[in-house]
Amino acid sequence: MMKLPGKTVERLSEYRRTLLECLNEKRNFIFSHDLAARLHITAVQVRRDLMLIGYSSVLRKGYDVRELIDTIGKIIDSDSSMNVAVIGIGNLGRAVAGYFKGKRSKLNLVASFDNDPQKINKVISGVKCYPYNDIERMIKELDIRIAILTVPPDFARELTEEVVRYGIKGIMNFTTTPLNVPSGVYLEEYDMITSIEKVAYFVKENKI
Repeated sequence: MMKLPGKTVERLSEYRRTLLECLNEKRNFIFSHDLAARLHITAVQVRRDLMLIGYSSVLRKGYDVRELIDTIGKIIDSDSSMNVAVIGIGNLGRAVAGYFKGKRSKLNLVASFDNDPQKINKVISGVKCYPYNDIERMIKELDIRIAILTVPPDFARELTEEVVRYGIKGIMNFTTTPLNVPSGVYLEEYDMITSIEKVAYFVKENKI
């Protein structure tokens, strides 16, 4: 299969999350327009995405919910588990760790890192916190491949360079500092300030 566009992968993840909710509702089949309505997109977009992964519906019943969950998992999940670490376990890091841990069987949150002596060697949000000085050793020892960056912006670039040098292959950047990574490392950046300003803009524009 060809490499999927990033936005398609995002939507597949959203489809799976929505389909899991359908299972909890005891719903075994869903049509493309129903799935689209739950995610505020078009049914055409849903069908295009699922055609890309080679999945089609049973004509009169819609998509088989459990089967589609399994199909999406085979596409976007790794064959083996990947280990993840949160770097910076302040308020945001705690929230991210608490929300993330246990959500996906193929993504294991195995460590966090911080330089606060009151946090080091403690279990915070369900994961042990190690000192920054141990990053290189623990990345190798725990086979950590993905880093979630929640450090103060001033430290983001320096820490990114370090963890990439130590073997990290994917970074989720929650800081407000734009990062550059070498080829072979995937970077996803999420700026909450930009997102809330976007929301505020549309609230302003829609004001009656």
